[in-house]
Formats: sequence, C-alpha cells, structure tokens
Amino acid sequence: MDAVLIMVGAFGVYLIAYKCYGKFIGRKIFNVSNAHKTPAVEFEDGQDFVPTRKGIIFGHHFTSIAGTGPIVGPAIGIIWGWVPALIWVLVGPIVMGAVHDFGALILSLRNQGKSISEITSKYISPRARTLFFLIALFELWIVIAIFGVVIAVIFSMYPQSVLPVWGEIPIAILLGFFIYKKGGNLGLYTGIAVITMYLTVVLGHFIPLTMPAVAGIPPMGVWSIILFIYCFIASTLPVTTLLQPRDYINAWQLLIAMGLLILGVLGSAFAGKLSVVAPAIQIAPEGAPAMWPFLFITIACGAISGFHSLVSSGTSGKQVAREEDALFIGYGSMLMEGFLAVLVIIAVAAGIGIAYKSGDLTLTGITAWSAHYDSWGAAKGLGSKVGAFVVGSANMIAALGIPKELAIIIMGVFVASFAGTTLDTATRIQRYVVQELSNDFKINILKNKYAATAFAVITAGILAFSTGVSGKGALTLWPLFGTVNQALAGLALMTITLYLKRKGGVKYLISGIPCLFMVIMTSWALISNQGNFIKSGNGLLIAANTIILAIVVWMIIEGINGFCSQRKE
Repeated sequence: MDAVLIMVGAFGVYLIAYKCYGKFIGRKIFNVSNAHKTPAVEFEDGQDFVPTRKGIIFGHHFTSIAGTGPIVGPAIGIIWGWVPALIWVLVGPIVMGAVHDFGALILSLRNQGKSISEITSKYISPRARTLFFLIALFELWIVIAIFGVVIAVIFSMYPQSVLPVWGEIPIAILLGFFIYKKGGNLGLYTGIAVITMYLTVVLGHFIPLTMPAVAGIPPMGVWSIILFIYCFIASTLPVTTLLQPRDYINAWQLLIAMGLLILGVLGSAFAGKLSVVAPAIQIAPEGAPAMWPFLFITIACGAISGFHSLVSSGTSGKQVAREEDALFIGYGSMLMEGFLAVLVIIAVAAGIGIAYKSGDLTLTGITAWSAHYDSWGAAKGLGSKVGAFVVGSANMIAALGIPKELAIIIMGVFVASFAGTTLDTATRIQRYVVQELSNDFKINILKNKYAATAFAVITAGILAFSTGVSGKGALTLWPLFGTVNQALAGLALMTITLYLKRKGGVKYLISGIPCLFMVIMTSWALISNQGNFIKSGNGLLIAANTIILAIVVWMIIEGINGFCSQRKE
C-alpha cells in the first residue's frame, strides 16, 4: 500500500499545485491574456508558425520535453534512495521546472516566437545572447548525436518495438492529412490512429526486427545513419505533416501507458505483490558521486531541465494559438512529466521487487533491487536504466492479466517513441537556432531551412561517428550533458527573472530563487566534475568542462550586471 499512497499523494499534490500556484503565476505574475496576439497567429505560414488546438500542442510539447529523461533520470537517481528522488520530483516541477517551462514559453510568445537564446539579448545583453547560443548549440549537438544511440540500444533490447515505432510515422502522416487537409473529425480519427498504433504493437510481438550489419557498419551505426536521414526529412516538413500528428498520438500512447501503470500499481498492491523494497535513503552508494549536488543533475527531466526552455521557445512558441493556453501547455505538461517520474520511481523502487531475472535465477524483494543497484557502475548504463523501468512496469501491468511479454513490448515502444520524438524536435530546434544565428551574423547560406537542417544533422553525424562506425562518438561528451543541461535551466531562469524585474515589484523572486538554486547546484557539479576529469587525465573533458564553466561564470556576471542596471519597464 505504500506505493499506492505515494502515487495518489503525488497526483493530489500536482493537481493542487496546478489549480493554485500555476494559476497564480499565470494570472498575477505573467498576466496572461488572450488580448495578446500570439506569433502563430501573427506570422502564420503553414510551415513553422501554425495556430494549433490546445490539446494537440500539449501532445507535441509534452512528448518533446519528456523523451527518455523522466525515465532514465529517476531510474538512476533512486540509487540515493527513493525518498530524496521523490522529494525532488515533487518540489522541483512545481516551483522550478514548471515556472521555467511556462516562463520560457511566455517570453517566446511575447517576442515574435524567438528562441530563449535570442531573447536573452533583450533582457540581459548581446554578449549573454552569444553565450546562451553557444550552450544551446552544444547541448542540441550532443542530444541529436546521442539519441541515435539511445534508440538503437532500445531497438537492440526490444526488437519487437522496431515495427511499431516506425509504423507510427505513416499513421501520423495519415492522421495529419485527414485532420488538416480533409477537415475530418478529430476524435474519430484519433481513435482510429491509436487503435491502429496498438495493433502494430501486437504485430511487433510476432515480427521482431533485428538490424544486421551493413557494409561493415554494425547495427547501431546503421540505425544512427537511418535516424539522421529521417531527422533531416522530418525536420524540414511542415509541422502539420508529421511533427504535430506524431507527437499527438504519442501523447495518447503516454496517457494509455500511464493509465496501465496506475492500474498496475493498484492491482499488484491490492493483490499483495507490491511494496517499496528500495532503501529510503542511501547517502553513499558504492562508486556514486555525492548526492549533493548530483541528485539535481542526474534527475533533470521530471524536475527541471534546460532542454525544455529550448522546446518552449523553439517549436511550441510558434504553435500556441491563444496566450491563455500557455499555462496548460507550459506549466501543466511539466507537472504531468513529474507524475510520470513518480510512476518511474514506483516501478524501480517497488515493481522490480516483484520479479527480476538475474541469470537463471528469479529474484524478488530487496534482493531483486540490490542485484540491479548494487553499485553506481551497475545502475548507470542506459540499458540498465531502461531495463529497470521496463521490467518493473511490466511486473505491475501483468497484475491486470496482460501477458508480461506484451507489457514489456508496450513499455519498450513507449520509451523508443518518446526518444524518437525528442530527436525529431531537437533537430528542428537546432535548425531554428542556426537560422537565428545566421540572421545575426549575416551568414546567408544558413538562413535556408534545408541548409540549416543539414548543418544540424551533419555536425551531429560527425560527432556520432568520431570514434568509429559504431555511431557511439557522442558518448565521449555525454559526461558533460547533465551539467550543460542544468546550466541551461539556470540561465533560462535568469532571463525570465530579468524579464519579470522589468515589470516592477518582487515578481522576479518566483523565478529568481529557483535560478539561484540551479546556478549554485550546476556550478558545484561543474567544479566537482573538473576534479574528477583531472584525476582521470581526460584532456577532452577537461578542456570542454573548462569552457562550459567559463561560459556559466560569464553569464552569471552578465546577469548580475543586468539585474543591477535594469530599470522598470
């Protein structure tokens, strides 16, 4: 019953937070009003700026910000105990993450749909804009390169997921065609699309697909090449052709998966099979870094993530039709992601204890949990994180009478689909960033969407294959991603804070206090990592981390200077 109490209690906390704190921020702090014309309406072009129904843009926004983040972060962060992880994914989204996402979305809506990087010039300084662009480019570069590896790993672990994941693409295109071109009934065609999608899941169970090596390139490298080609095509299409409809049906997939998890928690708990077996607190797990500050770096999506500000001010800011929709999209989706992170914590803290295979043995209880989390090294790999969540979830869903093998496929498709959505969105956002920079620096060739997208894809491909044909090159820079991502969150909050300070009063404290917390935690982690990189003698990480730390310090100085010199708007 402890797992049920955690789930119900968390849902209640998020609901109250949205109804009270969220609406307070929307109405009293940002003064949202439909009297403000949104960029989607003002600059509608049928390509990137497209006024969109609230439910559809929520689907795009949520699936883009979520990806695998709220799964892999909590699945490893629980090594410090389920209590610290749970506290962070409860408090973080409400007072930090949702404020960050919603604030970045509002700033974009009130600045012609521009990215948070470009907007920084207006509220801090032109130098700060350049520094923000550098961090955003670096983060997106790693994201695009690494997610080819992420999806390839998932396809390797769950070959039954390959057919359903790729099957979503024609389903989404047809959905977009019938809704936008033929004016079809949204509810009817949504139902058909979702049912068809789950039929492909069943089909995938009987037709698992395994990628062979091609021309000496191993399967992971082949998948990376295919995914980069897909990204180029998908990211240059109008958003209504693939991006919106795919993300929309993925959102329904999320709701169904979360519904199965909720029912699985209830069913397995009332059957007496579910209890939290993970330790409440582990201050010093074997080989793990210190809980402070690394808990707040490890669990990003699900609490607060800088990547979300790029989505809010990248794709979502160009599709919101009414400004008042922004609260549901920006603040609401972050709380939904927090609740997903809570379900992940339950899956890896309790669900895994129902049954866990280790070799020829089937372990249960604390023994099962310990077999997976006996050390930081055992728990930190991507396959280990995803595997813990999928196994724990499938154990709980099996209590509903759904065969465990099918439940594993459903969860595998769920994770892979979200990773694909993030990859698609990240490529499109990188294109926007490159185009904005090209406008600023008068690089005419990169103003073209095809050239800018090619730049995003080719540079990511160079990183992915920098260590060989396996496509794993991005893993060399992956140790930097957590701190870069959370540094971006702190800097986005800094921009939001200076925007609010222009309004007068103390409104800026709503984002200013979270900004201070994130800047301190990220700087602490950057300095700690630098010591570890020096000890290991890794020259590449030492140099890259030094540059990132210097950019963060410079941005802090720019922010303080802007804060002190800024006048009321």
